[in-house]
This record gives sequence, C-alpha cells and structure tokens, in this order.
Amino acid sequence: MKNPLLAPFDEAPFHKIKDEHFKPALLASIAAARSEIDTIVRNPEPPTFENTIATLEYAGYQLDRVSSVFFNLNAAETNPEIQGIAQEISPVLSAFQNDIILNAELFDRVKSVYAQKDHLDLTVEEQTLLEKKYKNFSRNGANLLPEQKNRLRDIDAKLAKLTLKFGENVLAETNKYQLHLSQETDLEGLPEGAKEAAAERAKTKGLKGWLITLDYPSYIPFMKYAKKRELRKELALAFGSKGFQGNELDNRENVLQIVQLRHERANILGYSSHAHFVLEERMAETPAKVYSFLNELLEKAKPAAELEFAQLQTFARELDGLTQLEKWDSAYYSEKLKQELFQLDDEKLKPYFKLEQVIEGVFKVAEKLFGLRFQEVFDVETYHEDVKTFRVYDQEQEFIALFYADFHPRPGKRNGAWMTSFKSQFRKEGKNIRPHVSNVCNFTPSTPSQPSLLTFNEVTTLFHEFGHALHGMLANTAYPSLSGTSVYWDFVELPSQIMENWCYEKEALELFAYHYETGEPIPMELVKKIKESATFQEGMQTLRQISFALLDMAWHEADPSGIEDIKQFELRAFEGTQLYPDTPETCMSTAFAHIFQGGYSSGYYSYKWAEVLDADAFAYFKEHGVFDPEIARKFKEHILSKGGTEKPMVLYKRFRGKEPKLEALLERAGLLEKAG
Repeated sequence: MKNPLLAPFDEAPFHKIKDEHFKPALLASIAAARSEIDTIVRNPEPPTFENTIATLEYAGYQLDRVSSVFFNLNAAETNPEIQGIAQEISPVLSAFQNDIILNAELFDRVKSVYAQKDHLDLTVEEQTLLEKKYKNFSRNGANLLPEQKNRLRDIDAKLAKLTLKFGENVLAETNKYQLHLSQETDLEGLPEGAKEAAAERAKTKGLKGWLITLDYPSYIPFMKYAKKRELRKELALAFGSKGFQGNELDNRENVLQIVQLRHERANILGYSSHAHFVLEERMAETPAKVYSFLNELLEKAKPAAELEFAQLQTFARELDGLTQLEKWDSAYYSEKLKQELFQLDDEKLKPYFKLEQVIEGVFKVAEKLFGLRFQEVFDVETYHEDVKTFRVYDQEQEFIALFYADFHPRPGKRNGAWMTSFKSQFRKEGKNIRPHVSNVCNFTPSTPSQPSLLTFNEVTTLFHEFGHALHGMLANTAYPSLSGTSVYWDFVELPSQIMENWCYEKEALELFAYHYETGEPIPMELVKKIKESATFQEGMQTLRQISFALLDMAWHEADPSGIEDIKQFELRAFEGTQLYPDTPETCMSTAFAHIFQGGYSSGYYSYKWAEVLDADAFAYFKEHGVFDPEIARKFKEHILSKGGTEKPMVLYKRFRGKEPKLEALLERAGLLEKAG
C-alpha cells in the first residue's frame, strides 16, 4: 500500500490520506524513531551536545508530523474509525515515550552532557534545550527502580486510553442530544438568524420545525434569548449533565481513575501530588502560590460579584417577578440587563461582524503590529471543505507560515476553539523551516438569508485564537521543542489574551467593523458602548473562572483515593464561589475537557494568571498607542519569536522593563471600584 503519510511531505496530504493509512504510518514512524534513538545510544563517540542532545531533538521528527495530522483530525474531523485507531495507538505511543525516558543508556549520555554544562560553550537556547532534555528524563522516571518503571509504563498506557475515552464520551453526549421544537411560540425571543439556523439544522436531519443542539452556536443564543424558561432549563440541564447520566457515556469512573492514576504517578516520581509535579515547571512553581494568587483575586472579585448578582436578582424580579435566579436564567437576564444599562444588543452588533470581515480585520491588525501579509490560497489540501488556507508573508515578502482556518461546527468536531499546528518552526542546516499553524473554532454558520455573522464574544474568541496562531507563526528558534507555543503553560495564554484587547479599540474596529449590507462603519456610539460594557458582570465572570481553577486544584493537589461521590466533592470545591443554587442533575467535572482531556490539569488558573500579564502588557501599548511600532517590535522580538528559549519572566521583563502587577488586571476589570 502506498502510504502518503510515509512519503516525505511538507503540507499535509489530506486529499490522499485514508483512515486506513494512519495506523501503519504511525507504527512505521515509531519504528523509525526507535532506530534513531538506537543510533544515539550506540554511538561509540563520547557524548556531546551535538551527537546526543541535538540529535535527540530531531529523533522522531517524522512521528511528530504524522501524529500531529492524526490527532488534529481526531479533534476536528473525527469518525468511529479514527476514534478506534486513537484508542489503539495512544497506549503504543505512550509506551514508546516511556521507552525513551526509561532508557538507562540514553539517560547516561544525556546525564554526561548535563554534567559538563558549565564548561560547554552553549548559547542560551542550547542551555535551555539541555536543561529541558535532562529534566524530561529526571522528572519522568529515569532514576526509578525497575519495578517502579514498569508501574509508570502501566499508568501512562491507562491514562492515554482514559483521557481519550473521556473526550469521546463528551463529544458523543453533545451530538446525541437535540431539542426538536415544532411550535414557533417555543422560539419566542430568539433572533431571526438563530431561528433560521435552527430551521436549517432541522432540515438537514429531515425534520420539520426547529432543532436546538448543544453546539455553542445553537446553545448560546437559545440560553441568551429564548423566553420560555422551562425550555432554557431543559437545555441547560442537558448541557450540564454530559457524562453524568448513568448511561454508557458516563464519565464518573473515568474521572476517578484519571485523578487516581495521576496522583500515583506523581507519588512514584517523588512528588506529593500531581499539582506539585506539574507546577514545578510553571511560572507559579507551587500549589501554594496558585492558591495564594486565586485567593487574592477571590478577595477582590467576590464583593463585586455579589453586588452584580444582587443587581441581576432585583432586575429579574422587577421584570418578570422571578423570586429565585437559576443557572438557566443567567445568560437570559444578563443580556436583558446589559441591553437596558448600555442600550447594547448583541444582535444589533452582529451585522458589523461578518466572519470574512473579522478575519480580514485580524489580518490587518497583525499587519499594522507585526508587518504580516495574508494571502488566501486554494492549492493547499485540507481535511474539510470548510477549511480556508492562507500563506503568510512579512514586509520583505519572505514566507513566514501556512495558516489553516476552520470556523464552523459539524458532528465530527469537538466543541470550543483552539489553536494547533501541523508543523513547528525550527532552524537547521542554514534553513529556517517555517510553521504550519491552524485555528479551529465553532462559530455561527451562514444561513440561506444571511452570511456568518459573529457575536461580539465570537469576535474576541477569533482574536484570542489568532493570538496563539501568531505565537506559532512568528516563532524564530533553533529547535522545534522550544518553538512557538512550546512555553510554560501559564505563559502560553499571554499572546492570545492580549489580542482580545484590540477588539475594544476604536482604531482597530475601524479597520473591519462595517455593516455587511450597507457598508456603513460601526457607529462610534456603539464602539463607546462596547468599551463601557467591557467590565459588565466582570466580578461574576472572574468568580466563575476562579471556581473552575479551584475545582482543578482540588482534583489534583491532594490524594483523591477517598473520593467516592464526584458531585459532593465538586460542591465542596465550589464552596465560597457559587452564586446560583446547585442543580443536582448536573456536574461540571464529567465534561471538564480542559483538565481531563486537554493539557490544563493543575493549570486552569493559567487563564487568570495570563490575564494579569496581558492587562499589564496592553497597558504598555495604551501608554504609547495601541499600534505603536516600537512596543509591537518589542512584543514580537521578546515574546512571540522567542518561544520557550528562556524563562517566561526573563522574556516578559525584557519586553516590559519590569514584572507585571495584579493591579493592571483589577483596574481593567473595574474590580477596584466595584470592590470599593
């Protein structure tokens, strides 16, 4: 069988790849990588940086390329066959990674180079790479006894399967549920665009009437606008009970097994918990520092959140005589209150945010800041017809990156928004190998009567993910494992979150926010209202994020072996951050993909941590002008291009001249005044 994944390729050959190519390609690539490792181990020459550390960096490069194609498809365009291969191959990949980490002869060579580090004439980046390779061995079991190594292998194989199964269950629950409505009165309050999209959804399933699903572009407008409270309740309970229904897709046992295995793994490696293990290689360093940060933020946010909640309660009571706000009332009454306070209706904004214009807008912002130019191309193979492709050039017309953009929901795609890559940037043999970067989102699709019009929240999401993409595109490092977004997890959100700030700036909005039918620019009073409403319910939003971070820490910072009831455990973790009454039918943990499927375990606090960095960094832009070329140059040079080549705080201080201050976030969020 001619396998396109085993022939050399630059751009991923999506049109030639069939599902049956993946397993043989992955197994062959593992075998090739194993052979490359053996060559390093058998080298008769004494270990040097070049023949051991640098060579190890590129061992398995083909495997990286093939697995990035495979696992990106498993997230964005999966099917039962791909999911089956993922379940089969993940433990094999995990075992291979352990074969490297637990290879005593290989570790001896790495250790030998590490022991000489102070006498080697290494660049800063080479020093970082050496440190990273050594720690990868020492932190992951290279010094363990044989029986401990065997147990570690067993744990990693099980975790690989469990985290995949967790994600598959969440996706299956999302796809399984549908709210089929046949009476138009059930859609009262819904904007015309959302109604039309619901009718289209029903039509594609061969149904009459309207279909509401748990995909964000369907779920969120319904929760925000639908007048019928009992229907909002039904939808909210379906959304909140994913993986918690006692059926074949229940995730409770998966959660308990994942946290137990993570804890045991950390113990074997000499750490008191999974959080202690993870945070050692983060800016935060320890669980104590994370708790200190979250509690300081909680102290500032909680009074503001309680005031905002009381205001919302009063508003709902006066408007509809509601005596008790429930979770399914939150988005509905918040939207109504926002409209009353700011005369700002998300639906009135949407005509100014046609998807293609927003894409054009984010490109223009990147051009003004970093001198980039984006050219849409049609000769690059994609995995779905929705995916757009762009070649990216700098001011000297040099090729910078290939950018894939995949913006609409479909059954084979998980919810949410993310950035990923198909090829990393690195420099080798005099060549600067440029990256292939992808943004995947789930935005409101077009309908027969109107194009894809984004809510303002979707606009900020697009800018956020594009910030991650810029981090990948503008990478300029020698080694792929230090390139782009390969940074400490609590630093990775800085480039993404800072980009959201331009969505609120007049100079940026003027570049792309104009009415899709009339061409009229967004009125300045609307821009003013967007800015004024930026801190609306910021206390409640902050409290919500803190509650997720505290739940994550609760799962990972202590021994979980005594946990029997996930729901009760979750309620204890949420104590002190909950405003709404609990709903016994729902559970957050069983669908908390960030920490049980993605890479955010012991890291959810990173979003707020990086907000401190981004608020502080954007304040620097504001002092000099949001498109100031010198500040943009410094951000590109010291943050975006450097990847993980140095410690994040060193890079940040080089950009900013000083450490960030929490006050920058509190001030931007309006929490200083609200907390009084």
